[in-house]
Amino acid sequence: MSECYEVEGWQDYKMDYDRPHEELEPIVKEVEVVGAGLKILESRGILPHTSYDADKMLAHRQMVRDEFEIPWTAITPRMQRLLYAISAIVQPRIAVAAGIFCGNTFVSCVAGGVGEGACYDPDRLIGVEIERKSAELARKNLTKIDKNKVVEIKCEDAIDTAANFEGQIELLYLDADGGPDKGKGIYLDILKAAYDKLPTGAVVLAHNSVNCADRLKSYLAFVRDQSHMRASMNMIIDPEGLEVSVK
Repeated sequence: MSECYEVEGWQDYKMDYDRPHEELEPIVKEVEVVGAGLKILESRGILPHTSYDADKMLAHRQMVRDEFEIPWTAITPRMQRLLYAISAIVQPRIAVAAGIFCGNTFVSCVAGGVGEGACYDPDRLIGVEIERKSAELARKNLTKIDKNKVVEIKCEDAIDTAANFEGQIELLYLDADGGPDKGKGIYLDILKAAYDKLPTGAVVLAHNSVNCADRLKSYLAFVRDQSHMRASMNMIIDPEGLEVSVK
């Protein structure tokens, strides 16, 4: 089942990628936009509820501002809040994120389990980045906040990580790039490699569902087929977007 949550004026909600902490709108509007999206995800059975600690979310945001080195990012404040909320609501024991760059996106999609925004105790939070310098920066950033030593940063191909993974993946985040030939189309290869490790109820998040929709046609067709994923929704809250799917 494919559906869409489209926020009015999302095309004009733009950030300067070199200014990762810039406020783009009043926070009350940000909370309203994300909250409405969470309610729809709950109503479609993708999320079990919509409750998350707003103060912990802001603590997470401040921690990232204070501790992380971020060369650039496309993660808007709305997306940061949505990713945090999903992490806090789903509370995956094991999460895998593919294509984490400097770790900024990764820390948002696992923030319910690590750092100042933590609200539960996970077993493993695994970030995968194929480019060595980026993986080293991600490791440096995450080491500062990983007090309970639950974060693992792997410098390798995410397809290999997924294919060789032992255990169940309760949350899978996709933001990798397959280069000139594949681009964001690599998402489908990673998902297929991980598919058998996803238990019923596992959540899969795919960034760039809007601005890379052409490259993601095969991926989106796969997750929107109910024989593969029980439900899927395109969260158009900014120019990048996020496809949220549940197995």
